[in-house]
Amino acid sequence: MSKSALLKSSIAKKYWMSLTGLFLCLFLVGHLAGNLQLIFTTGEEGKRAFNEYAYFMAHNPAIKILSYLTYISIIFHAIDGIMLAIQNKRARPIPYAYNNPSANSSLASRNMAILGTLILVFIATHMANFWWKAKISSDKFPLHMKELTVEDSNPMTGQPQKVNVKLYLTTSGDYVPVDQLEVKNNTDLYAKGVDLKMAEGYKDLHSLVFAFFGHNKSKEGFPVNDMALGAVLFYVISMFVMGFHLWHGFSSAFQSLGLNHPSYTPLIKKAGYGFAVLVPLLFAIIPILIFLTK
Repeated sequence: MSKSALLKSSIAKKYWMSLTGLFLCLFLVGHLAGNLQLIFTTGEEGKRAFNEYAYFMAHNPAIKILSYLTYISIIFHAIDGIMLAIQNKRARPIPYAYNNPSANSSLASRNMAILGTLILVFIATHMANFWWKAKISSDKFPLHMKELTVEDSNPMTGQPQKVNVKLYLTTSGDYVPVDQLEVKNNTDLYAKGVDLKMAEGYKDLHSLVFAFFGHNKSKEGFPVNDMALGAVLFYVISMFVMGFHLWHGFSSAFQSLGLNHPSYTPLIKKAGYGFAVLVPLLFAIIPILIFLTK
């Protein structure tokens, strides 16, 4: 079979759909593990853990390669799914005189293209709200800052007094005084009045997420989102759509790859149903808890 024939083959499209779909399932697990830090660890510890995780994901060479592979997989999976749906439609331009689809297929399997399109809209919106602001936008992005109240002596009277001290968290793990530094190139920390780089700070993605879902983090530079409830509802509905898509897609991927056997196919289906419920549910819980604790 020629290469062009292979690309036009519905079987080839199903193979690629299955492989990219399973890869994206792995991505979902990794992304979920990182995002759960938003709710499992609180305070400065949780903020630091999430921002360090976000920095690692953006700077580790192996992770960066996987990120580009993920972007390509998302685009290919979406385009391939649309092409496959069109090809199947053309193969049966005239519907059956008697058609009872519910007897042979699930509701999710009959609407995979629509569900996938809705998920693609969510991904584009999600990346515009977070990925674009953190990586592409030229707007100044606030850095991870910690504020402490310490005991000090009044230089005029010598009496003890409480002083608020602001500190930047650096990628070396240290906290450095804000008033002694100036920020250049978004994250580089330079000594004031001296062209000498002292350290690198973390972008405060933790505060961005919390502000987007309703927390007032304006002191870190992120105004509270007035449409936070709408953002939470959109996120939760999108996770429901994703779960519905995975309900059929997970086990269908194995079937399309020819991995069928009476011994383990029922187990794959049960694992797929569990994955389709648990992963989107945990994703949906994150913005709900953030919003409810604002």
